[in-house]
Amino acid sequence: MSRDTIQNNIQNFANNIGISFNTISLLHTAFTHRSYVNEHRGESIEHNERLEFLGDAVLELTVTRFLFDKYEEKNEGDLTAYRAALVNTHTISSAATKLGMNDCLFLSKGESRDTGRARQYILADAFEAVIGAIYLDQGYEVANDFIAKNIFPLADEVVKKRLWQDSKSYFQEKAQEHVSITPSYAVVKEEGPDHDKHFTVGAFLNDEQVATGKGRSKQEAEQEAAQAALEAKGWG
Repeated sequence: MSRDTIQNNIQNFANNIGISFNTISLLHTAFTHRSYVNEHRGESIEHNERLEFLGDAVLELTVTRFLFDKYEEKNEGDLTAYRAALVNTHTISSAATKLGMNDCLFLSKGESRDTGRARQYILADAFEAVIGAIYLDQGYEVANDFIAKNIFPLADEVVKKRLWQDSKSYFQEKAQEHVSITPSYAVVKEEGPDHDKHFTVGAFLNDEQVATGKGRSKQEAEQEAAQAALEAKGWG
């Protein structure tokens, strides 16, 4: 897609979510992946990672308060598990896809051809960056409303289908059941400065790397890898 087409898609996205941005360039930045900036080094373009950092914090706070109010009888452990399921890559990338964010992304030519799991991570990051842009431009209440509309309705399904269950434990249970192997995990890639590390972890069955997962901590990446491994093996 051309730049003009993507910019039109971004404006349509803003219209569809019912937000009139004071600074629409914030939304453009939210949809700009680092790969696009690297491919256009001569231009003054900012990627979305700072907005993603901010939006992640707003998302976590908003979901935490929602779950605290909704499940008064649940303990800290249950609430933490529910929150992890509501803000993980799979959940928020699915929400991003439903909102048509795929058509709003500024990506390098290489990244634009990848429609697999890597795109899920990009969409999840963009979703968080959009929250950051809304928060900066419109304030907390509008950001809260956006999250409430697109994430809160998923809570009942998460609880009913036990989607909050620890993926590593479930993968181990299934691996032992199907192939009598205890999974192992190893960091296969580490990126970013010390204050903003991103880890890629592989999930292994003996020497077979079944899947990988990404996260801001090794633990988060392991959970993502276990979930991806469950999907890869059809054990979900």
